[in-house]
Amino acid sequence: MARVLECRMDSILSVFGSYVNWDVKSLLLFTAVFILTADYIKNRRPGSFPPGPRAFPIVGNLFTVDYNRTHESLTQVTDRYGDVYSLRMGQTWIVVLNRFDVLKEALVDQGDVLADRPNLPLLQDISQGLGVIFSNGKIWKQQRRFALSTLKHFGFGKKSLKPVILEEFSYCAKEFKSHKGKPFDPHLILNNAVSNIICSLVFGHRFEYGDEKFMELMSWFGKGLELEASIWAQLYNSFPLLMRRLPGPHQTVQHIWNSVKDFIRVEVKEHKHNWDPSDNRDYIDCYLSEIQMADDTFDEENLVVCVFDLFLAGSETTSTTLRWAFLYMVKYPEIQAKVQAEIDKVVGTSRQPSMEDRADLPYTDAVIHEIQRMSNIVPLSLPHVTTRDIRLGGYTIPKGVTIIPNLTSVLFDKNEWETPDAFNPGHFLNPEGKFVKRAAFIPFSAGKRVCLGENLARMELFLFFTSLMQHFTFSMPAGVKPVMDFRFGITLSPLPYEVCLTSR
Repeated sequence: MARVLECRMDSILSVFGSYVNWDVKSLLLFTAVFILTADYIKNRRPGSFPPGPRAFPIVGNLFTVDYNRTHESLTQVTDRYGDVYSLRMGQTWIVVLNRFDVLKEALVDQGDVLADRPNLPLLQDISQGLGVIFSNGKIWKQQRRFALSTLKHFGFGKKSLKPVILEEFSYCAKEFKSHKGKPFDPHLILNNAVSNIICSLVFGHRFEYGDEKFMELMSWFGKGLELEASIWAQLYNSFPLLMRRLPGPHQTVQHIWNSVKDFIRVEVKEHKHNWDPSDNRDYIDCYLSEIQMADDTFDEENLVVCVFDLFLAGSETTSTTLRWAFLYMVKYPEIQAKVQAEIDKVVGTSRQPSMEDRADLPYTDAVIHEIQRMSNIVPLSLPHVTTRDIRLGGYTIPKGVTIIPNLTSVLFDKNEWETPDAFNPGHFLNPEGKFVKRAAFIPFSAGKRVCLGENLARMELFLFFTSLMQHFTFSMPAGVKPVMDFRFGITLSPLPYEVCLTSR
């Protein structure tokens, strides 16, 4: 009897276990179908929204982009979907704008609607919505206005800054000469030299090339900007609650930028210790004075983030452009020789170049512009967000959609440039050999969010480049050919290389 009862119990438990097992499977299946259906309903494209590639459930187009060549990947999509198209990155829709007319219509003609930055979790965790680059509204307007007026007071974009730039060049040239024509990597030296210009305005002093802490800081910049444009950053922005708890490169980028901010905090602390409100020596001093006026957008943490923005933006883009300049000069020695001949004729060897020489150096100026066009330093600009519904390219883009201005599509547009994929200074010269600036030359972007440091960058590039060409001839080490490939990030940087500089 007991044996029969045991068998019946086993049978009942088996049926119950099977039922529970199928019930769990049904629940999981229902949950999966519900999530996929909800995702489809929530994220389907409205009828008037720009078209784009089919998006996968949950992740969208996150894994359909080549993050080693994102700008090229996004430009190729225009062949099928046109100059205004959409992608879904996780749960967020973005619209990519291509070609000059479209970018002008968006950033200039309707600039008020695109004056804000999107609320990207990774950037928010780093900047907390502060600073001059990724802030919005009142904070952005006040910080940008203050930064421009204060830096102009200390010579930003003015002729009075020329001696500072040329003095820094003398230090840089000395460092270059110390290699006595042997191969070396110019990366950190150029970073340090260019950084010292913005440092003189913001910190009130420069840093020696042997300063190990500062050189370490310079070496972090490129890595941080590379990680910010990686798949890890996209995953972080798409699934922040999950990614904040997982290890990976997305944590590394935060560590890098927090270390930079800690470096800035030390500078601020030293300024506070030696601060004389009646004698403001630099941007930090002026900001400390502004804090004393109890304005609600001026505090010490905002100071740190503002300095971080100015420091990073004022260091990385110009130095990276100069690194590309070295490569283009060694790749095209005939162009290098022609630049040197023009500088020798106009400036000579007995004095330093000045901004007044620019009008008399049309070929050199054209070469600088072509270096900027081909090097394509910030290929996808920085993101914008719509503050209300907007019409672009015949489509309706709702409020709150992230906008990516694809500068690559403009700088390499076959309808704007005669030979878009070739290094050709003639793009900026008329038949008489006079310099001509092209409307589609927008490496600093356009509109209300145009690069804050454009005037400084243009001055630095001209004075550094002409001084370098005046004093040195560039060549590759024996048997080595220049590699023109890049490392993709927020900025597009050349792969590490060594170059030989021979004094003229």
